[in-house]
Amino acid sequence: MNVPHEQKVAFTNMKSYRPFHSRFDPCRPIGVKYYSTPPHLYMGFQPPNLEQFSPQVALRKGTLWPALYDPYVNPYKGKREE
Repeated sequence: MNVPHEQKVAFTNMKSYRPFHSRFDPCRPIGVKYYSTPPHLYMGFQPPNLEQFSPQVALRKGTLWPALYDPYVNPYKGKREE
């Protein structure tokens, strides 16, 4: 059954929200805040026979499995106003 107001959102590990700002708040608005969700939150159980990094690559990436690798991308870089 198709719901007309249903929105499909693309999957991303980086989420964002805009904190509430009252018009009576003496400080200027914070703007958009970002947070990252790790990939293991979206896996119920670890599937068998997952692909593995080589030991040298796994040490650099911090995980043995590419499915659980989540590189950090700074969402604030380049957005700062001075």
